Amino acid sequence: MRRWPIKSLGDLVDFRGGGTPRRDNADYWNGNIPWASVKDMKNQTLEATLETITTKGLESSASNLIPKGTVIIASRVGLGKVAINRMPVAINQDLKALIPKTDELIPRYLLFFLLSKSEYFERAGVGATVKGLTIGDYQKLNISLPSPQEQQRIVKLLDEADELRKLRAQADQRTDDLIPSLFHEIFGDLETNVNNWTRSPLGKLATRVNVGYVGPTSKWYRNEGVPFLRTQNVGNLAIRRDEIKHIAPEFHNQIRKSQLKTGDIIISRVISDEINCAIVPPEFEGANCANIVIVTPGPQLDSYFLAILILAAGSQNKLVGVSVGSAQSVVNTGSFKKWVIPVPPLALQKEFASRVAEIRAIQSEQAASRRSLNKLFSSLLDRAFKGEI
Repeated sequence: MRRWPIKSLGDLVDFRGGGTPRRDNADYWNGNIPWASVKDMKNQTLEATLETITTKGLESSASNLIPKGTVIIASRVGLGKVAINRMPVAINQDLKALIPKTDELIPRYLLFFLLSKSEYFERAGVGATVKGLTIGDYQKLNISLPSPQEQQRIVKLLDEADELRKLRAQADQRTDDLIPSLFHEIFGDLETNVNNWTRSPLGKLATRVNVGYVGPTSKWYRNEGVPFLRTQNVGNLAIRRDEIKHIAPEFHNQIRKSQLKTGDIIISRVISDEINCAIVPPEFEGANCANIVIVTPGPQLDSYFLAILILAAGSQNKLVGVSVGSAQSVVNTGSFKKWVIPVPPLALQKEFASRVAEIRAIQSEQAASRRSLNKLFSSLLDRAFKGEI
């Protein structure tokens, strides 16, 4: 184990915060200055932003223009997210920029250090509704500081491991793209309905469209019992099995409308970028849920057909466009019930489902590989800052 000097982050970097120009002043928005929020922190490189502001907007707010090549962290929403910007960018109040005071600290080494602390940041965040960390919390962090040459060596090793993860993700994405391509191959353009299939409101085709339990749930959690799914457990066609909670049978019986059946489609009720939905597998028969929209397909619908139809870009635009909510957009079950969809022959839907099952089997193998690579990367991250690589 190598022994390197230990320094506090506050001694090595200056922290710069951000802000948001007034939304009610059009002169402040849609300018030529990229303006970043947590929504833009999708990977380790910040290359573009969803919104832009004007010079007036920058000058009128607490936002700051951050130089290219700076490490930026999420300090409130999205704790643990970190990126380096590829262009000068203004930031909002949920982000902090870390600008090295000295050439002794390489930005990418700092980025990997912060990534190694992501789980700690998530646990340490405090707040009644939205967890957050202060600049003081970050300044107190201790970081090993080898020579710049040694930092470059460590960064090279971590970059190589990270590149393997990226290649795996790219291959996985190509497999994911097979399903919508297959859908179009079998069913064609459902918007034009050239096959003249019957069209009907989903409310008449589904035997159930309702919202699971809505309200506080933490008091119900138990170490074992009935599986209890939440928004974060709704993945891409499949259940995300990380952090699944359980509730006692007596609580389960109190909220019967939330109980799930095999083949149900569950939809994330709260929308961020897009609607997510998954199909309930046999092992979750009889599970319960909260803050999730439940759709039970009727005899004319196959679950996979309906799920892919929900995830289609055209459907997303319609359903998200009529969602309600102020601070958060929420899926409206009334909109789902009124949504008029085509009904292809059930045999055709079943053929599609069978071929999707083959693709899902490939995805399962890929997921195992992805987990192994993520585990390797996490191990290297942990060891890197202990002087063990």
